[in-house]
Amino acid sequence: MSLKLCVIPGDGVGSEVIPCAVEALRRVAPDLETIGADAGWECFTRVGNAFPESTRAAIAACGAALFGATSSPSRKVEGYRSPILQMRQAFDLYANLRPTRDVGLRVAGSGVGAELPPGVAPADLLIVRENTEGLYVQREYLRGGEAVAERVITAAASARIGRVALEHARRRRKRLTIVHKANILPLTDGVFRDAVRAEAAAFPEVAINELLVDTAALQIGARPQQFDVIVTTNLFGDILSDLASMWGGGMGVAPALNLGEGVAIAEPVHGSAPDIAGKGVANPAGAILSAALLLRHHWARPEAADQLEMAVFTALAAGARTPDLGGTATTRSVTDAVLGELGDGG
Repeated sequence: MSLKLCVIPGDGVGSEVIPCAVEALRRVAPDLETIGADAGWECFTRVGNAFPESTRAAIAACGAALFGATSSPSRKVEGYRSPILQMRQAFDLYANLRPTRDVGLRVAGSGVGAELPPGVAPADLLIVRENTEGLYVQREYLRGGEAVAERVITAAASARIGRVALEHARRRRKRLTIVHKANILPLTDGVFRDAVRAEAAAFPEVAINELLVDTAALQIGARPQQFDVIVTTNLFGDILSDLASMWGGGMGVAPALNLGEGVAIAEPVHGSAPDIAGKGVANPAGAILSAALLLRHHWARPEAADQLEMAVFTALAAGARTPDLGGTATTRSVTDAVLGELGDGG
């Protein structure tokens, strides 16, 4: 059966890196069929909807999408809602997977050491983020002089994401860290922690520990090698995964996958990057690695995912680096280097 993919470039550099990812994906999955669709701020300015019904229908028809980026405004705009949040809610994409692998892509001045101490293994961690609740339910209102945002955590959603994280930990190195702030938010984060711990009873082979989110941030920055799988709530996962990405080369290399039942949407996490949009220097690695996550976790083609990931890491290690990685390569030349590693495909 052929693979079907809805391709949504989005805003800014999305239209530059997403076609590169599709090109690389075709090398390892020649049976790929694509449908183009539109979403994002530019789409909103044209048609008054950041996530049109036609795009929703295209994602549903394909069961998978690759989304580039969105330039969400930092102020309230009447009628505008973040398209990626709408996608997550529309298809109940409750699990967000954010892997980080340290393959030596250090950037001078980033604060990440150029060399690991002797005997210390490179970081290889997975952050599993609950993707539908928390502050991202967008329940905000004014009450006199107060601006209030509601944070929603349910036992059912917490148990569900806990099972996903535990399954991944069982397949990896059998360690799971639950990150929360239950000392300050005992009701909401208490529900989250307790629900995940209850699920862990069915996974006796997985070692469980807990960290407060501030301590977790410190330790991800200082000693990421200690982590295997981290499970946490929506906002905490968003922030911690961006921090962890520094060990993998930064945001330009960071992939992500939103997973639900029968539907998955991959997205590089670097955003629309308006400062470099149109200059041809955006890093396509994050988009290509996000496509690899679709192969691995949605389409169940792990060998093709391995092939695509290895091509990216080999090309970058050989010097095909855009300015975010301290190099001078262009989007096109990095893509060509990855395609060269993949050969003719098939």
